[in-house]
Amino acid sequence: MLLRPFLPAAVALAGLVIGVAAPLRAAPSLQALQDALNSTSPEALTAVLEPGNGLDPDEVARRRLLLREQFPDASWSVQPGAPLKDGRSTTQISVTGSREEGPYRFRFEAQQQLVLGDGGSRFNSQEVIRESSILRSGDSDLQVSLLIPDAVLTGQRYDVDVVFDEPLDGAVVAGSLKPVTAGELLRMRTPDLQLEALGGGGIFKSAQAPFLPGTQTWAVLLVHPKGIVAASKQVRVVTDRAALSF
Repeated sequence: MLLRPFLPAAVALAGLVIGVAAPLRAAPSLQALQDALNSTSPEALTAVLEPGNGLDPDEVARRRLLLREQFPDASWSVQPGAPLKDGRSTTQISVTGSREEGPYRFRFEAQQQLVLGDGGSRFNSQEVIRESSILRSGDSDLQVSLLIPDAVLTGQRYDVDVVFDEPLDGAVVAGSLKPVTAGELLRMRTPDLQLEALGGGGIFKSAQAPFLPGTQTWAVLLVHPKGIVAASKQVRVVTDRAALSF
């Protein structure tokens, strides 16, 4: 499948964008970080990042390079995000990119909401609040909805639904939905997504959260006569019901 070489970009957003953000209280640094992300200089990121909790600058640089190899026109935007209920500021990261492969065109977009910390002159910690990505092929941008919660309780059963936003009008579609392991994310690999014929306009699945707090990431692949959609969504797994809403 022509889309498969690009699937790691759709399911490994955590490694591609994590740690690349700036605290809202330092607006000039936020702009400096956006400039560093969009720079072609290998030293640009090391000037604004240092190792810390959840942040490895070398790994960030390696994965950014991989994304650029897949999507040469990749572009990052760093903006203030909505504050959390506990008063913490957040930063919103978005990245877009495209690539042509023969007669096919691929379009990638991803979003991430982060809480960040700094060591004075550089950023050295992060917490991922929300994270998702989508990769499309075909001439039309097939609209799909990832009806997957941002957070669930440990051990909770919850619905994982992915639906086409528009009626199928008789179109035959196929798809697959699977969790991504921590090892696959670390190695930027995708799970084995076995396509199955879909009815009802999407994928409807019931899942159980892990019994330990952390995260759970889902990978989605949808095939439609008008194109292919690959997507990912991270779910936070928490022990406190109050943490279900941010």
